[in-house]
Amino acid sequence: MRRGTITLAVLSQLQEPQYGYSLIVLMNEKGFEIEANTLYPLLRRLEKQGVLESSWDTDGTKPRKYYKLSEFGLDAYSRLTAAWKNLNSSINILIDEEGDND
Repeated sequence: MRRGTITLAVLSQLQEPQYGYSLIVLMNEKGFEIEANTLYPLLRRLEKQGVLESSWDTDGTKPRKYYKLSEFGLDAYSRLTAAWKNLNSSINILIDEEGDND
């Protein structure tokens, strides 16, 4: 179950460009624990699928690759968010019904 939610969680934080480590820190601060060995392959896969676009910033002492949602990614994120909300609502109804039977 967590695997699918990781993608949605990562996409939710990429409205503005983020580099990998900053994304890990941001998500961890918000209570969504994610590790580098989970995040970096996901970012590369989403970029390859056209969901994310990337750019390099070489102005600092260390070059950083920034990721953000592409136009296709914005649409995909919107559809995934709607699906998540519908699923969450349905599951909450089921859970609430189960609680009523106690």
